This record gives sequence, structure tokens and C-alpha cells, in this order.
Amino acid sequence: MKNIDNLTKRVSQAIAQYWLTRRRQSKKQADSGGADQGSRSAVTGGAQMDGFIGLLTDLMVETGADTSNIFHKRHLELPGFFRPTREWDLLLVKGDQLVLALEAKSQVGPSFGNNFNNRTEEAIGSALDLWTAYREGAYNTTIKPWLGYIFLVEDCPESQKPVKVQEPHFKVFPEFVNASYVKRYELFCRKLVRERHYNVAAFLMSDRKGGSKGRYTEPAIDLTFDIFAKSLIAQVAAFGISKKR
Repeated sequence: MKNIDNLTKRVSQAIAQYWLTRRRQSKKQADSGGADQGSRSAVTGGAQMDGFIGLLTDLMVETGADTSNIFHKRHLELPGFFRPTREWDLLLVKGDQLVLALEAKSQVGPSFGNNFNNRTEEAIGSALDLWTAYREGAYNTTIKPWLGYIFLVEDCPESQKPVKVQEPHFKVFPEFVNASYVKRYELFCRKLVRERHYNVAAFLMSDRKGGSKGRYTEPAIDLTFDIFAKSLIAQVAAFGISKKR
């Protein structure tokens, strides 16, 4: 497939852009003397995952989608069922049909615990809200939307070490016992797909030093960016093409 040629190189470029953006934002926050400093700037600064958004946008355009139907940074609201609207990270809307929506999120240390809970609750809630709104006729009378989820986690000792679980009343599922946050995120992404909350998920890891050079790993063969890209391209090719190729 021509439009996924050199995909590994393109993902590496997105990884490098992620770490460069984080460093720039952290330095800017520190230089300004603002309260929003350190790792927190990675959460509130935004734009870290823009390299991935740009790559996915390119893949859609290369497949045949019109740029006027692709939305990032603005017009990202979709109707919800439990709340009026919810913003997504990237949309493809052709005419009156939602072709696809996706989330691209990340997590760096040192506060993996609380942020893990926030990320999981956010992703599950967003999917439930969208699918329920879809069922109730908020959008699309023909095609079924495609949902994608990308997650990048920092590869570091804190994310790799075993984490204890609290079981005061009942036993947790065995796969969570002594699972690191890296493993928890892997399980989470896999279960999002297996439970059909999202069509496909990609899970990547990168450390700060190697990441600045574009290095990354994919710990799960069923959660690779290659699988994610091919699924997205198939959806666009089937329902999102707006021009002759």
C-alpha cells in the first residue's frame, strides 16, 4: 500500500516531535515563572501529539479524503448522549456522515497512578457517550462511524515497575496483579478493542533520551501503529473519499 510506505520512519518523526514539543513547552513554562511547570505542562500545554495527528491526516488525504472534511484544533465537537457535546482530537466528516473520530493521548512520569485512572475513565466515557448518541440517531443514517485510540507512554523505571493492587473485599482480575502501568495501559488498549468501544487501538512506548531521536517500541503485536493505520485507511477508502484518484 503506497500510502503506508515508510510508515516506521513517519512514526519516528512523530515521536521525535512529541518529545521536542514537550521540552519546548516545559522550558517556556519555566522561563515564564508560571505555576504550570514541570511534567504538568505536558498535560495542559497541548499539541504534543500533533505529529501523530499530522501523520494520520496525511494518510487520509493520501487515501482520497478531502482536507475540507478533516477537522483538527477546531470544529471537533460531536453530540453526546449523557452530555451535550464532547471534543475529539481528529474527525473526518463527509457531508452529513461521521466517517471517523479518534483520540491521541500520552502519559509521562512521574504521576502515573492518578493519570492512568483519568485516561481510562475519559476514553471509556467518550466511547460510551458517542455510541449511545449514535444509537439514538444523533448522526449517521447509513454508515457506522469508526473510532480509533492511540496511546503513547513514557518508557521509564516508574512505568515499568510492578504496581500493587488493593483488594479489601474482592479479588481483581488476575492480569492486573503486579502489572506495571505499561502493562495496565496495554491491557486497557486491548480491552477497548475487544469490548468494541473502539475499532482499533495503537500502543507505543518511548523513553526521553531515545525518543528525541525518534526511537520507540510497540510491546503488543495486536496494538501496532501499522494495524491502526491500515484500519483507518480501509475506513477512509470505503466511506471518506471525496475526489478522483
